[in-house]
Amino acid sequence: MSINKRFWISLVLSLPMLVGMILMPFGRTIPGGAWTQLGLTTIIMLVAARPFWQSAWASFKKHHANMDTLVAIGTLTAYVYSIYAMLTAQPVFFESAAFVTTFVLLGQVFEERMRNNASNAVEKLVDLQAKEAEVLRDGHFVRVPLAEVVAGDTVRVKPGQKIPVDGVILEGTSTVDESMVTGESMPVTKHVDDAVIGSTMNSNGTFLFRANKVGDDTMLAQIVELVKKAQNSHAPIQKLTDKVSDIFVPVVLSLSILTFLVWYVFLGASVANALVFAVAVVVIACPCALGLATPTALMVGTGRGAKMGILIKNGEVLEAVNDVRTVVFDKTGTITVGQPQVTDIVGDRSRVLQVAASLEGGSEHPLASAILDQAQTDQVVPQTVDQFQAVEGQGVTATVKHQSAFVGNHKLASQAEVTPALAQQAAQLQREAKTVVYVGVADQVIGLIAIQDAPKPTSREAIAALKARGLKTVMLTGDNQRVAEAVAQDVGIDRVIADVLPSDKADHVAALQADGKVAFVGDGINDAPALTTADVGIAMGSGTDIAIDAGGIVLVKNDLRDVDRALALSRKTFNRIKLNLFWAFIYNVLGIPVAAGVFFTLGVTLSPELAGLAMAFSSLSVVTSSVLLNRAKIQSHVSVA
Repeated sequence: MSINKRFWISLVLSLPMLVGMILMPFGRTIPGGAWTQLGLTTIIMLVAARPFWQSAWASFKKHHANMDTLVAIGTLTAYVYSIYAMLTAQPVFFESAAFVTTFVLLGQVFEERMRNNASNAVEKLVDLQAKEAEVLRDGHFVRVPLAEVVAGDTVRVKPGQKIPVDGVILEGTSTVDESMVTGESMPVTKHVDDAVIGSTMNSNGTFLFRANKVGDDTMLAQIVELVKKAQNSHAPIQKLTDKVSDIFVPVVLSLSILTFLVWYVFLGASVANALVFAVAVVVIACPCALGLATPTALMVGTGRGAKMGILIKNGEVLEAVNDVRTVVFDKTGTITVGQPQVTDIVGDRSRVLQVAASLEGGSEHPLASAILDQAQTDQVVPQTVDQFQAVEGQGVTATVKHQSAFVGNHKLASQAEVTPALAQQAAQLQREAKTVVYVGVADQVIGLIAIQDAPKPTSREAIAALKARGLKTVMLTGDNQRVAEAVAQDVGIDRVIADVLPSDKADHVAALQADGKVAFVGDGINDAPALTTADVGIAMGSGTDIAIDAGGIVLVKNDLRDVDRALALSRKTFNRIKLNLFWAFIYNVLGIPVAAGVFFTLGVTLSPELAGLAMAFSSLSVVTSSVLLNRAKIQSHVSVA
């Protein structure tokens, strides 16, 4: 039976006893008196309170005690004593057992509703998914249910439609709103060969794309799975909470017995009054709020992270982040773009680029791709070449408009004439750790093209934000020292460890851990050993390929600035857990003396019913605190333009 049904049953059956309590000062009672109360309370105990008994008994058999133990003992004590009191013509307090059950269930109803609100991030992600897709079948586009789309299908998307699955554009261009998945507010322009993400919204163009990830393999499905796992995980601090609860319950029961003995034996109170104090101690001390402190904050924090494009995989990450002292970065694809790009062109830009692109059109070298991409960007049209020849380890030669031409390194250009100005500029570019390509025509070097795997535009800002947080930054790369030093200087990295084999990265991370906890930021695939070795592994989400098994945090947008945001969110969530635990524990500590009657002489007492109500609202306050995490300001050091 659901908590809602149990609560309403308990509430409806408790109301007549509330009427009896109101009528009591006037010398009246409900029809049937104590017998009616017995019948109503018995139904409450057997139906609404039964799960408390079952949970308490199951824990007892395992030699443990939990929160339900206190509720079960408190209500059962009040119920059994009232039966005894009724048979011996003494005052009864069936209403205590009934109202304690009602108020505890009221708290659980609030908790369930607020936890559902807190976890709606997953539901919202699932709701983003398209229901149908327009797929090419037998030469015609037909609408089919999403479940029937298979990898390799050609899918058409029109303006205003959701992209049904992950894939790569085959034909057409458009802008796509990816904010619902990546958190990126600006629409992204998509061309042929660009990747598209399922469930994102197509804006203004029609395009065809090839489906390559469907069903559980799509990015959205992986995000949902990650968030679910995170929300069901436990932070290590939760183990402390469990241990406290395990010790706390026997201590509370001992205090309850002591309270009864002090009032009955030493202070001369009646059995009924002494029992009221004892039961109030049991009920007020129920550590429900203590048990809710961690999971509710974890649920809200990870849900908020998902909306920001930051996937926190488990509670352990939240705790580890607080002690991180060093952030280690992979270079290629993390700090840098991950592919060579033209950074400088010396000489007549159009002529130099046209000659280079004309010769490199037949080459498959990565540097050739960079030159051709730049020519396309500059709208430079390559010319037809003859007598093309690749010179191993040096470059290429050919004839352009009946003139010999070459594109290559300094070895290939050694026999050509180079002006002092060009030679000086070449030396400067090399000092900047850039690869210099010489472009020559008729044995004369006409210009230079500098190529480099350039840092991402956001890398400098991201590193600065981490340093503002007081963290040390390290670059760990397999590239040579000169190139690594140049990139590190450009983005502001504190220390460089270069010429490192992929298999040795984990060893370097382990060595850095001698000075404190380390976070490692990498692409999540080649850097898997280092991500696993680090105290906090942060995997950059590359396109639609999210590395689920590598690292504890995944940055969906592949934006290095999200490293600082992820650390800020993790710390804020963990601090909220600690705040919740503090107030939950303080509440129990302060509530027990009041319930035990320590302030009785001052006229301050707490009946079992009010103790149950107070306990319910303490749990509610903890859940509310966690939900407010959705509105808490995430203090990131990333500057806002």
